[in-house]
Amino acid sequence: MSRRCELTAKGPQVGHTVSHSNIKTKRRFLPNLVNVTFISEALGRNVRLRVSTNAIKSVDHNGGLDPFLLKAKAAVLSPRALELKRAIQKKVGPTPAPEKKAS
Repeated sequence: MSRRCELTAKGPQVGHTVSHSNIKTKRRFLPNLVNVTFISEALGRNVRLRVSTNAIKSVDHNGGLDPFLLKAKAAVLSPRALELKRAIQKKVGPTPAPEKKAS
C-alpha cells in the first residue's frame, strides 16, 4: 500500500535529521494517514478511504465528501476517488457554473 493520501495526493517528503554536532542524515517525513469511513449522501453508502488527517479537515470544511470530490481536481485524486467523483457527478448531474453579478 502506497503512503499517499487518496484525496489530496500528499506523499512522503525528504529532509535531514540534524544531530547536536550538526551532522545531517537523510530521512523521510511520512504523511499522517488514517483509514476513514466517509458517508456519501449522493450515493447513499459509506466509502472507506486512506487519507491524511489534513484531508479529513478539508472534507469537513467543504461540507462533506460529495462537495469536496466535486470541487477537487481529477489530477490529484486516486483512481478509487476519481471513480467515486464520476459516480457522484452522474447522480447529482452537472455542477452549475457560478453566476456573475452585473455591475
